Amino acid sequence: MTQLPGLLDTEAIRKDFPVLDRLVHDGKKLVYLDNAATSQKPRQVLDALSEYYERYNANVHRGVHVLAEEATALYEGARDKVAEFVNAPSRDEVIFTKNASESLNLVANMLGWADEPYRVDHETEIVITEMEHHSNIVPWQLLAQRTGAKLKWFGLTDDGRLDLSNIDEIITEKTKIVSFVLVSNILGTVNPVEAIVRRAQEVGALVCIDASQAAPHMPLDVQALQADFVAFTGHKMCGPTGIGVLWGRQELLEDLPPFLGGGEMIETVSMHSSTYAPAPHKFEAGTPPIAQAVGLGAAIDYLNSIGMDKILAHEHALTEYAVKRLGEVPDLRIIGPTTAEDRGAAISFTLGDIHPHDVGQVLDEQGIAVRVGHHCARPVCLRYGIPATTRASFYLYSTPTEIDALVDGLEHVRNFFG
Repeated sequence: MTQLPGLLDTEAIRKDFPVLDRLVHDGKKLVYLDNAATSQKPRQVLDALSEYYERYNANVHRGVHVLAEEATALYEGARDKVAEFVNAPSRDEVIFTKNASESLNLVANMLGWADEPYRVDHETEIVITEMEHHSNIVPWQLLAQRTGAKLKWFGLTDDGRLDLSNIDEIITEKTKIVSFVLVSNILGTVNPVEAIVRRAQEVGALVCIDASQAAPHMPLDVQALQADFVAFTGHKMCGPTGIGVLWGRQELLEDLPPFLGGGEMIETVSMHSSTYAPAPHKFEAGTPPIAQAVGLGAAIDYLNSIGMDKILAHEHALTEYAVKRLGEVPDLRIIGPTTAEDRGAAISFTLGDIHPHDVGQVLDEQGIAVRVGHHCARPVCLRYGIPATTRASFYLYSTPTEIDALVDGLEHVRNFFG
């Protein structure tokens, strides 16, 4: 195996992930390079989910019997773990959702229904970027259509970074919310948070950060980011599907209206009106994703046991190696930054005039799992004049040998298509 400085003990780590032992397509060893779409789950998370359903399954908060009290302790314990993981000032600032998309929709709808000074209306502006996942574009488009607000965005440079040359013209006194991705899921770009937040604060705008591709891969400190809202999802960070997180500043959560109505989020209900519970329950209507939260808590325990700094160093070394190796493949064009600096561990590329779907299919026949398409970031593909890309993305259990297998597989693709 190729040795690189900063790598984790992947041989030991991979033993925790049963699916990585799979053989596919007549005995080929699985090479899983689709971690930006979803990560694999360690036994510790699988066991936590199984144990919850076998021993503690009950609805939370409202019961007085032993199972309900134990389930509530596990669910709220997961909230404590998330709060510590992101360095939240208060556990009550952590809202559980079903995914990052719901978290971002929650913010957009809160601002659409809010009173001044937070209300988005026809006299205000919303700012996003051209590199956003559709989950951080469509909710703001819907809000703009509903309220008459003007939607604006930062464009992209030729090397896959945000063009902030006109930041003062994009973020103005009319801007109410600036929402942008911390790490791009298609380009891998790590964005300059400080510059954007500073300008937003100058004009009094709120800041929402999509950290879906950051939370699994690097230390995440919501206080250091100085954002007002931070969204991420569990299934990309060794947790189960069906669980997301929205962190929001306490005073905002107290002032803003709820998005969903139902059980649990209320204080009192009459036939004439209702009052709402304090945050976070104000934003968690109905039966929450209890087992999924427990699984996310177990995933956070697992990641903490390895160390987010060590995971970041591991992925940086892998990305540096991958950029170098992919650069050796004829006709391959990386879409996004072509160095390992200021980029995450997702690399999108094109291969000559071979359609990315064909590249992905031939790689799959060799046991290599990558993602193909526009990765829910179609404006990026339009910006660079391409129909789609092939994306390889790495995680704490990825190895240089798997990158070598990808490069060999791409040579096979080139030979296959002549």
